[in-house]
Amino acid sequence: MPELPSNKADYGNWVSVRLLYIPGLTTILLATLSLVVPMLLAVALLPLLCFVYFAYARYRFSPQGGNIQVRIRDLVEGYLEWDGEGKVIDIGCGNAPLTISLAKKYHNAKITGVDYWGAAWGYSKDFCERNAEIEGVAMRVSFQRASASALPFDDESFDAAVSNLVFHEVKDARDKRDVIKEALRVVRKGGTFVFQDFFLRKRVYGEIDDLLETIKSWGVERVEFVKTSDSKIAPKRLQFLFRMGTMGILYGKK
Repeated sequence: MPELPSNKADYGNWVSVRLLYIPGLTTILLATLSLVVPMLLAVALLPLLCFVYFAYARYRFSPQGGNIQVRIRDLVEGYLEWDGEGKVIDIGCGNAPLTISLAKKYHNAKITGVDYWGAAWGYSKDFCERNAEIEGVAMRVSFQRASASALPFDDESFDAAVSNLVFHEVKDARDKRDVIKEALRVVRKGGTFVFQDFFLRKRVYGEIDDLLETIKSWGVERVEFVKTSDSKIAPKRLQFLFRMGTMGILYGKK
């Protein structure tokens, strides 16, 4: 796990530096061996290209290179039809970028960030709380460890709910549609929601039209869908990295 930030909030980079290690080290190894076996130099081109691609992707996702990951996150905020009064839950908050962004935007709101965290992700509840403290919103946000498949809140506890690229990762839910249903359970009647995920992956969510009809059958007043790729926030050469062509946003009113 990375060290907790000392004086600047740290939201990481979705393109992990670990993605550079294997192709980088493989390139070095093959290039070295090519001194003995020259034909290996040509073989080294493939891992070299992978290294360059991931290095470019990591740069473009960073603040210095265009901040693509923030622009993807901002789409969630952009579709949130909410006046900022009351309580909102960020399901799968990660290291809390969306949680904190909402707190900075809506000064009268109380935001709860929920995540299962775990060593595999490299951040924690303490990490989120430190980010919130640095950003000056610690008094209006709280964090709780829980699975998105079983949120520890009563029905209709929140005025709004958001989630960004989380539902497909919920391993203790075989049917990911159940995760959507659970997220909507804690939203009050008349409240709003915005969920971004890989909703166009048919093997995960089925046909999108069927998914929308299923959500409506749960008593939801209105649900709409937009493709993330329609926003053109990333160049085509990067879109397959996160399979952006299958990403989309469900939003509406319960």
